[in-house]
Amino acid sequence: MSAHELPRPSHKAHIANHFINACLSGALRRGACRDTLLHEASIPVDWVNRPEMLLTEQQLSDLIRAVWRFTHCEFMGLSPSICRRGVFALMAELACGAKTLGGMLRQSARFYRAVSDDLDIGLDPEGDTPLVFYSLHLKHDGEDPDHLLQEFMLLMWQRFASWLVGQQIPVASTSFAYSTPGHAKAYRAMFLGELLYKQDRCGFSMHPRFLQLPIVRNASELDSFLQDCPAVILRRPVRDSSLQTRVKVLLQRHDLDSMPDLEDISRHLLITPRTLRRRLQDEGTSIRMIKESLRQDFAMKLLNNEHLSIQEVAEQTGFAEPAAFCRAFKRWTGQSPMRWRRTSAVQ
Repeated sequence: MSAHELPRPSHKAHIANHFINACLSGALRRGACRDTLLHEASIPVDWVNRPEMLLTEQQLSDLIRAVWRFTHCEFMGLSPSICRRGVFALMAELACGAKTLGGMLRQSARFYRAVSDDLDIGLDPEGDTPLVFYSLHLKHDGEDPDHLLQEFMLLMWQRFASWLVGQQIPVASTSFAYSTPGHAKAYRAMFLGELLYKQDRCGFSMHPRFLQLPIVRNASELDSFLQDCPAVILRRPVRDSSLQTRVKVLLQRHDLDSMPDLEDISRHLLITPRTLRRRLQDEGTSIRMIKESLRQDFAMKLLNNEHLSIQEVAEQTGFAEPAAFCRAFKRWTGQSPMRWRRTSAVQ
C-alpha cells in the first residue's frame, strides 16, 4: 500500500457516542464545565444522553483538543500524573531521526520511560511466535475506567508508525489487558488485526521484518502531521475484504522464506484448496503471485534504506543468494536492484 492509500479524513458521522463521556471524564473530575467543552467541539449538549447520535472525526478531535487545553495534559486527565502538552511532539521529532521503524519504536520507548511513570512501553519478542510485541500498557486504570487513554495510545502509535513509513503497518494483533468492553464494536473499526482481550499487557504485534522499513517522512511533513492531531489519529484504517487480502494478512505473519503453502492457508481460512485456488483466480491472482508481490513490495521498501546492502535486502526478502534476488527483482521491475535504487533516489 502506498502513502496516498493511508487513511483519509471522513466527514461522515461514524464514531460511537460513547466517546463523548469517556473523553470528558478526566476534565470533569478537575472541575471543567461540560457544556463549554462540548460547545468548543460543536457537539450539542443533549447528545450526552442520546447514544444513537454518532460523532464525526472532527467533532471528537475538537473535543479532545478542548480537553487538552483545559487539563494542560496530553493524557486528558485520565492518569494519576500529568503529561504536559508537547511531549508527544518532542518524542516524534526525536524519533524521526531514526532510520527505520524499529529504531523509531525503540526511541519512543526510551523517551516515554524517561518522562512518564505511567507507561510500560517497549519492544519484545512475542513468546514462541515469530512476531514481536510492542507494549503500550498503562500501569493505572483507576483514572480511566472507559479505557479511552489506553485506546488512544494504541491508536496513536499504530497510526504514527504507518504514517512514518508511508504504508499501513500489517498489525497481526492488538492486545488489551481487560475484558471485552461494551463498546467493543467500535474496536473492529479502529484497530487492524486480531483483537485479543484479557491479556497480560496492552500493545500490538507484527512480524519483525517490518521493523526494517525506512522512515520516509521529513520535518515539514511531521509539522503538518502534528498540526492535524488528533484528527489524523482518529481516521479509520483502509480495509479490503477481498480473499487475496485475507491471504496476504495471513502470509505477513511469517518469514518470507517460510510462508505457508496452499494447503496450510486453506486449513487456516476454512476453505478447501480447490475453492481457494478458484476464488483467487476469479480475483486475478494466485498464492504464488501474492507471495511474489509481498517479496517485491518489501524489497522495494528496503532498497530505500541506503544503509542496507543488496545482500542484506536479499536475505530479508527470503532469498538464499543475492544472485537469485537480483534475477527476481529484474523480472519484477525490468531493472537491477542497484539501478532501481539509484533511479528511486533521484526521483
